[in-house]
Amino acid sequence: MVACEPPTKVCFLYIAQTHQILHSLPIAVALARGWPQFEAHLAATSQAQLDYIEDALARLGGAPVKTVLLGPAWLRKIRLRGATTPPKAAMLVANLGRFAGYGAVVTPERTTALIRRLGVTGPKLVYTQHGAGDRGGPFEPRLRLFDLVMAAGPKQRDRMVQGGLVRPEACAMVGYPKFDMVEALTPQPLKPFADDRPVVVYNPHFDPRLSSWPRFGRRVLEQFAANDRYNLIFAPHIRLFDEAPAAEREAVAPFAGHPGIHIDLGGPAAIDMTYTRCADLYLGDVSSQIYEFLRAPRPALFLNAHGVDWRGDENYLHWTYGPVLDSPEGLIDQVDEAFASHGAYLVQQQAGFAASFDIQSRPSSERAAEAIARLLDPGLAAT
Repeated sequence: MVACEPPTKVCFLYIAQTHQILHSLPIAVALARGWPQFEAHLAATSQAQLDYIEDALARLGGAPVKTVLLGPAWLRKIRLRGATTPPKAAMLVANLGRFAGYGAVVTPERTTALIRRLGVTGPKLVYTQHGAGDRGGPFEPRLRLFDLVMAAGPKQRDRMVQGGLVRPEACAMVGYPKFDMVEALTPQPLKPFADDRPVVVYNPHFDPRLSSWPRFGRRVLEQFAANDRYNLIFAPHIRLFDEAPAAEREAVAPFAGHPGIHIDLGGPAAIDMTYTRCADLYLGDVSSQIYEFLRAPRPALFLNAHGVDWRGDENYLHWTYGPVLDSPEGLIDQVDEAFASHGAYLVQQQAGFAASFDIQSRPSSERAAEAIARLLDPGLAAT
């Protein structure tokens, strides 16, 4: 009798904020369902992350995966500068031995590359990305430490490969696995308002060097609070208020309870495309969520709060998808104009989406799972 080899264990690692989970969880589910020779372990550094994962798995109908709460328990309790998760580097160091026992470690963030520098060379290291935006920050040297880097589309792939950050053979263009599960999580987009006025979602970035929030945010909220033409969803990138001092949160308090303003500083709906699906217009700065919004092309409006000379800059390609404002004054009238002029930007929006996401008939999560399977077993038969 021939003994069966035990399945190769693959760690899907979550050490950052909850919004990154949806970028690799669909891949773990697809791998577990479609390739029984691999065993998917979902490892998180907080119980809140595991609770979110387990709820999402239940909504997806379950999958043969294992969940792991990483230790040590004392480290899980530590929070730096108001963060909602334990310190990433410390958790990586504390679990080096565990990671060494996996066939692959799959992560949606780049800090995990640290385990390579700390001597963990056995498992393959896979980076799934957690967005498909234009901001230059994610295109950086740590990408060279990964055995496999996924790209949502040709824009991302070409920028990494042509920049010498990823070898062509180490890059898998797989589409956007997050798209595979948003309808399962929220089949019907939320309707947060009692009336039928058009809805604007304001989605400022977290980085103060790029964000419109520090300079323009309060004025944006004030103008929507005073208007009777539009409703506003204020759903910033969840890191904007993740480490914010109490005074910053108090600046939003006067707008809570306003019938025409819905505020979400980091709940589940702020990360699962609920708001980008139900809004009629996107208002923002540099967040990659503009591309999730453009899954269904609609008007967009951008705030240039730092006087950026953005034309021709690939980091601001998305600012060609709608009007760009250097001031928040007269914003409601500018929203009117953005709706009226949307036709002038439609072709550019469609082209930008196509370059950002290589969407095919086969689900992106299955394509990504197969890329991992082939990394671990190069002789795997084609599916």
